[in-house]
Amino acid sequence: MSRPNCPQCLYAANACLCAKLRRMSTEVEVIVLQDPTEVNHAKNSVKLMRSVLPNLQVVVGETAADFSALREQLASTNKAIFLLYPSEQSQSLSTQTTSDNVILLLLDGTWRKAYKLLQLNPWLLDYPAVHLDLTEASHYTIRKAKREDSLSTLEATAMAIKAVEPSTDVAPLTDALAALVEQRLQAMPASVRARYKGSK
Repeated sequence: MSRPNCPQCLYAANACLCAKLRRMSTEVEVIVLQDPTEVNHAKNSVKLMRSVLPNLQVVVGETAADFSALREQLASTNKAIFLLYPSEQSQSLSTQTTSDNVILLLLDGTWRKAYKLLQLNPWLLDYPAVHLDLTEASHYTIRKAKREDSLSTLEATAMAIKAVEPSTDVAPLTDALAALVEQRLQAMPASVRARYKGSK
C-alpha cells in the first residue's frame, strides 16, 4: 500500500516540505523535457520546482512524437529559445541573452538519459545550445553523478534564470533544494549520512 502524499509539495505526507517552500516569479519561461524514468524517482528535483515555479511546464516523453504538442507550441512563439545542454558547440548562456523574454529548454534525466533524449529528438538542435559558467560543484549531494560538472535540474534552472535575469532572487529554488537535502540526510542512518556528507 502506497504512502499518502502531500497534495501541495507532492512528497510523502511524513516528509512534507511545504513549510520550507516559497513561490517565486520570473519572466523566464522554463520548460522541462523529462525522461519517463524520472517521474517517480524519489530524488528527482523537478517535483520541488513545481512547488516553487508556478508557471513551470514539464513534458514527459522520449520520442519526437511525445513532444509534438510542445514543438507546435515552440513554433508559434516569438520568444528566443535556448537548449540548456553543455557541449563543444554550446555557448555561455550569460553571453547569449539581452532580454529576459526567453524560453529555456532543459532535459531532465541522468547524463545518459539526457543524451538519449537529444538523440531521439534532433529537432532540439534547431535551437542554440547553451551552457552555464560553473563556479562550484552541485549541492545536491544525496544523488550521485558520474560527472563532476553535474547539476540537478533545479540547480541548473536557478543558475540559468540568474544568468538571464540577474535581478531575480532564486533563493526560493536553492533553499528548497537545501531543505530537501537536509531532510534526506537526517533520515539516513548515521554511517550512511557520513558517507554522503563526505562527498561534498
